[in-house]
Amino acid sequence: MKTIDSQMIDFDRYLKQPEEGANVKPASDWSQDVIDRLYSDEPGVHGLTLPWNNTRANFRIRPGEVTLWPGTNGHGKSVVLGQIILGQLEQGESACIASMEMSPVATMERICRQAAGCSNPPIKYIRGLHKWTDGKLWLYDQHGTVKHDRILAVMRYCSEELKITQFVIDSLMKCGIDDDDHNGNKRFIDQICAHAKDTGMHVHLIAHSRKGRDELSAPGKMDVRGTGAITDQVDNVITVWRNKQKELDIEAGRSIDPFNPDTLLICDKQRHYAWEGKICLWFDKQSFQFTESPKDRPQMMNIGDEHFTNEPEYVQF
Repeated sequence: MKTIDSQMIDFDRYLKQPEEGANVKPASDWSQDVIDRLYSDEPGVHGLTLPWNNTRANFRIRPGEVTLWPGTNGHGKSVVLGQIILGQLEQGESACIASMEMSPVATMERICRQAAGCSNPPIKYIRGLHKWTDGKLWLYDQHGTVKHDRILAVMRYCSEELKITQFVIDSLMKCGIDDDDHNGNKRFIDQICAHAKDTGMHVHLIAHSRKGRDELSAPGKMDVRGTGAITDQVDNVITVWRNKQKELDIEAGRSIDPFNPDTLLICDKQRHYAWEGKICLWFDKQSFQFTESPKDRPQMMNIGDEHFTNEPEYVQF
């Protein structure tokens, strides 16, 4: 894992948008893409898969799109997306995480636990994972609010210089635009969408939902803070909702249905495919992994030839 140091790179070079002439291309440029779509194993569904097998036929991460990940504060948006990015790296993608809300070391600590499938990965595994991420994963090392034009410059740098294919913005509220600045938000989202389309990069944008009466009901795409143009412009909207009622029942000692999910991913919009619906997930607190069934155990990601295990080690006296 490498960090993109905001003090060492001249991002001003990347503030200028590309010339429009570069976007005028012959229709034949897309012939193979059309063939891939029509003759894929699952016609109509193309792109990279999410980490859960039961989502393969419903949702994919496609190049050149923007996915909005809204949700109430503390409902696990960043955690879910960390596991999704790990899954993208396994499929040959490269990614940059621009988290203005968490330090790089905190981000990587969580990703290590998710990759290892346990709370205390072996030191050798931690080193191996960081070596495995070289050339695959970068972090933008900047904490606090960053002006939106600077974020766009970082995205252009990542695309042009590092050939990065996935970019995470965590979060919209840290991009220097007030919620009530509707024109500013609309313009920024439009620029993100244009960048994704022009470069083929998939942009994951984390946003906050408006505070409702309580956290027991799942918000939808209409509850995203800011202007409605945000959800209008992006390609996909997937709300992350944590089942707080289930947690309250567990704390109170009430009986629960184990098949009642811990988290829902609610797809309210998917512009290039018809499916909309809910993805049920179960959360393991030790590894920060989400599984697709309460019966599934967290899995350790393979990072090379060496054998590792997430089974607890026992010392014999």
